[in-house]
Amino acid sequence: MQNHVITAWYVDLFAEQVVPRTVVVEDGKIARIAPVSGAVTPECYLMPGFIDAHVHIESSMLVPSEFARLAVVHGTVAAVSDPHEIANVLGTDGVDFMLDNARQVPFKFFFGAPSCVPATSYETAGAVLDAAAVKALLDRDDIHYLSEMMNFPGVLHGDPEVMEKITAARTKGKPIDGHAPGLRGDEARKYAGAGHAGELVISTDHECFTREEALDKLDCGMKIIIREGSAARNFDALISLLADHPDEMMFCSDDKHPDSLVEGHINVLARRAVQQGLPLFAVLKAACLNPVRHYQLPVGLLQEGDSADFVLVKDLSSFQVLQTYIDGIEVAAEGKTAIERVAVTAVNHFVSLPKTPSDFALPATGSGALRVIRALDGELITEAESAAPRIVGGKLMADPHRDLLKMAVINRYSPAPVAMAFIRGFGLREGALASSVAHDSHNLIAVGTEDAYLCEAVNLLIAQQGGICVVGPAENAVLPLQVAGLMSAEDGYEVAAQYSELDAMVKRMGSPLRAPFMTLSFMALLVIPRLKLSDQGLFDGEKFAFTTPQEGSPS
Repeated sequence: MQNHVITAWYVDLFAEQVVPRTVVVEDGKIARIAPVSGAVTPECYLMPGFIDAHVHIESSMLVPSEFARLAVVHGTVAAVSDPHEIANVLGTDGVDFMLDNARQVPFKFFFGAPSCVPATSYETAGAVLDAAAVKALLDRDDIHYLSEMMNFPGVLHGDPEVMEKITAARTKGKPIDGHAPGLRGDEARKYAGAGHAGELVISTDHECFTREEALDKLDCGMKIIIREGSAARNFDALISLLADHPDEMMFCSDDKHPDSLVEGHINVLARRAVQQGLPLFAVLKAACLNPVRHYQLPVGLLQEGDSADFVLVKDLSSFQVLQTYIDGIEVAAEGKTAIERVAVTAVNHFVSLPKTPSDFALPATGSGALRVIRALDGELITEAESAAPRIVGGKLMADPHRDLLKMAVINRYSPAPVAMAFIRGFGLREGALASSVAHDSHNLIAVGTEDAYLCEAVNLLIAQQGGICVVGPAENAVLPLQVAGLMSAEDGYEVAAQYSELDAMVKRMGSPLRAPFMTLSFMALLVIPRLKLSDQGLFDGEKFAFTTPQEGSPS
């Protein structure tokens, strides 16, 4: 175990002061904190490490050990992680994979029990975690909370299976995370109480899109987690609340692709908040302290006797990380990770067979307008639009000149017809992109300008048993995701570089989206309105029922 003596400006989150101190680390613990003798002016700042209060590690396309190697460079020492994505593919075996891999590196992962596998009954997932399976996970010491309860209709209507999962978490005294996009007023209060009027049962929410929605949930007693991921970005809408609610806010990335993780993590949110004039200690509470308190995490906060989990930063405005320590071990220094790579044995569940272009044909059933999904940059929600159909030979066709593209979702767990719809917002002039990351059941999803391009892209992924790919008139590229079709087993920095190349290709093909693959992955997420596509068909998230791609079409 490494021992250290560090003299620096000491950031005390409890006394809310910054003073020169010498901190002695022995056997992975903060042994002593002493005043600095003499006229010493420290050159850096010593503060608790950053914590991501809600993240799906799988969305980084990296296994936990690789996520850790990249995150520590930015001063992150811990992550509250929902293994919901791999659980939808592999069930409890997937959760075990995440835990086993995470244990092999010096980083503090805190996994929850996925509460909604599958997320809805309107899609095909690779596994089911019923109430008994969730209870068995919650009985384990290495499962720290009940992950986001996305089935908010089930909570509001007292669904017995949902309530059984919530009761299991309450019985174990483990926190329950929320997911209630758009709920306001009495509905928000009913959701937070989860059948117990006047009590706080579901205690967090990271899905607020507006300040007003967040205020309603704060009034219910919920903690608000400000999310800034690769696609969903709610920082600007919510950050002003932090000054008045410093003890009730946290930061998270939720879903963050590898290129974004290379650039920064929670430190970036702290920097933006401070530079916008938010009080320093309110920001550091959200970034470092509040997750430890809320989830009762064994993460040090720079007090004597704590585990030595801390970062040295150049200043308290840029939060440029100089060194990161976890349990007294230096895990990053000067922009370089010190965590060694570990061997990964891939696990997967993938049985899709190759397709033909005719599988993506969509017959016209009349002259009625098309129902069109409108993808929104930086949002998980979509809008619903209408458009005149382009019909060729009795088939509904894409029309790139109107940014009217075809979208397909293909069941990857069993043979089934291809589900088709139309979408705007991706802006492709010619070609297709596809992914086996499609929240929440992770079937194959693709957007393209022609059936032939869609077919080629999907078949590239079927050949690799999962990944992301781009198919264009001049070039094709694929990034294999060997682990559950969600994560790569390769070096995180190399994965980030490959991902950046594919991202650039999509943008050269015309896409205006900041993160086109992340946006694509949410176009099958039925629990976020308004219009989405599952492997079973086009879904109206407001009516919570299937609809048809063309108005007047038979159901």
